[in-house]
Amino acid sequence: MGLIIVLAVIVIILLYFVGMYNSLVKLKNQVKNAWSQIDVQLKRRHDLIPNLIETVKGYMTHEKETLQNITNARSQAMSANTIGEKAGAESLLGGALGKLQIAVEAYPDLKANTNFLALQEELSSTENKISYSRQAYNDQVLFFNNKIQMFPSSIVAGMFNFVEGEFFELEDIKEKEVPKVSF
Repeated sequence: MGLIIVLAVIVIILLYFVGMYNSLVKLKNQVKNAWSQIDVQLKRRHDLIPNLIETVKGYMTHEKETLQNITNARSQAMSANTIGEKAGAESLLGGALGKLQIAVEAYPDLKANTNFLALQEELSSTENKISYSRQAYNDQVLFFNNKIQMFPSSIVAGMFNFVEGEFFELEDIKEKEVPKVSF
């Protein structure tokens, strides 16, 4: 009788640890999925930028430096590998795009161009989707990191080498500020 109770307790403990392990795996996969959603939106942003630049080039003859900065920032963002590198590169790209929007104010014909307006709307929509995806990703990382750090799941996480996820944070404070447009 005592042996059956001991075996039952062992089985319950094992099932509990298996459940914790499975929940950690599930959260880890949710973090990966949330990151892939950000990646999709960043790719969309990177694909829109050359079209936007080509549309703007015909109108903006004096702002070649702004267009070059966007192209360079896009290249950096596309070649970034880690989440930290991507966050930094995307911050630079966002800042460069903000400067483009300010420069566009000097070209009334460009602002009225239907191709430019359509691209601007697509880019704005993409920026909103990136923001939403970034928030969803960071929420999943928070859930995962909490699970890794909280007892008793921290024991299972340590045993199976679960590593905390990295938040996707803006590095450049300037991107968080609204750019000033003056006439």
